[in-house]
Amino acid sequence: MLESWFNSPTVTITEIKRDAANQTAVDAETAAFSLYHYDSCMFCARVRKAIGALSLNIELRDIMTERSHFRDLANFGGRTTVPCLRIGGEEHADAEWMFESADIIRFLAEKFGAS
Repeated sequence: MLESWFNSPTVTITEIKRDAANQTAVDAETAAFSLYHYDSCMFCARVRKAIGALSLNIELRDIMTERSHFRDLANFGGRTTVPCLRIGGEEHADAEWMFESADIIRFLAEKFGAS
């Protein structure tokens, strides 16, 4: 039963292994991504599991251990719920802020999953 909480009901993710050149390209693209989360959040765990399976290098920003991450999430994302994926924007205000674990997983799978 617990395993079902960690799997997205709408997206199936297959573990991805890329060659070095493709992984470098993906790493460059995800350099502008940050996941706002905290360790004991089960919805955050679902997203972290998807990030690992898709071999993505996304910065993890724990809002419980680093208060500045919590403030950025509140001030620029407009909410304090996690998980939240910050996409792009060198300045936080220019970024897209995506909430909801299922939406984040679907986005990552469509963008970086096996085609």
